[in-house]
Amino acid sequence: MTSRLNKQLKIAPYIYISPYFILFFVFSLYPILYSIYISFTDWNGSGEKTFIGFENYVQLFGDKNFWLSLWNSSIIFLMYVPLMLFLGLIFASMLNSNWMVGKGFFRMALFVPNFVSVVAVSFVFVLLLNTQNGLFNSVLRNIGLIDNPIPWLESPWWARISVSIMVLYRWLGYNMLLLMTGLQNISKDLYEAAYVDGATKIKSFFFITIPLVKKMLLFCTVLSTIGTFSLFTEPFILTQGGPLNSTLTPVLMLYTESFQNFNFGYASSIAVCFFILMMTISLIQMRVFDDKE
Repeated sequence: MTSRLNKQLKIAPYIYISPYFILFFVFSLYPILYSIYISFTDWNGSGEKTFIGFENYVQLFGDKNFWLSLWNSSIIFLMYVPLMLFLGLIFASMLNSNWMVGKGFFRMALFVPNFVSVVAVSFVFVLLLNTQNGLFNSVLRNIGLIDNPIPWLESPWWARISVSIMVLYRWLGYNMLLLMTGLQNISKDLYEAAYVDGATKIKSFFFITIPLVKKMLLFCTVLSTIGTFSLFTEPFILTQGGPLNSTLTPVLMLYTESFQNFNFGYASSIAVCFFILMMTISLIQMRVFDDKE
């Protein structure tokens, strides 16, 4: 009786945690392994899979659109992420200060875009960025900044800027709240000591605030990197990857190959390479920002 009870007590913890591992295997691990397997085959979604080895990967590395998608994502990343993190840190510092009035309202106002459906926001931006009748061009024209309308969605570089503006609008408040949690862990005594030593608020911002939220900045940068290279809805609705594939992203290319061209083997090779690339970039960023000697 005692031995049976001991066996049940030993097995019980594994029974309690088994649902997580079952769900992880069925919905995460198995699809990943199956996708890796498909990447070595030629399969259109029906019929038999033909094993072709590394042909999909050879084709992918020679595909100009794949390298262009990575180039586009890198440009969009540089366009909005440094500005987003800088503005997020400034807003977080302001909302974390004692003199700021209406903190709750401004926090909510900046975070609201993160709640709104990205599809709805994308369609609104299509209207705002319309070359002839969009609000952006109308305002710029009325205040005298432009004479001719800006082709927001028709020009390759302006299309990238348009996607960057939308992503900045959507994720600024989210990153601001993350950075605010880092600021709240900084002791006020450091700022008071710096003030006594004659440091201005600007110097305190650059020599106290930024160094002490370094790890949170790294976290936001890694998330922004993965998010930028994973962009799909924004460029799909705004520009459909155009003009001239200037807003084509790896995930948008993956969607095209899988659900439009039904080339699931090739699409799976894109997914595998994309995963390896994102993991590599994240590890490099963590190593660069690592402050351990």
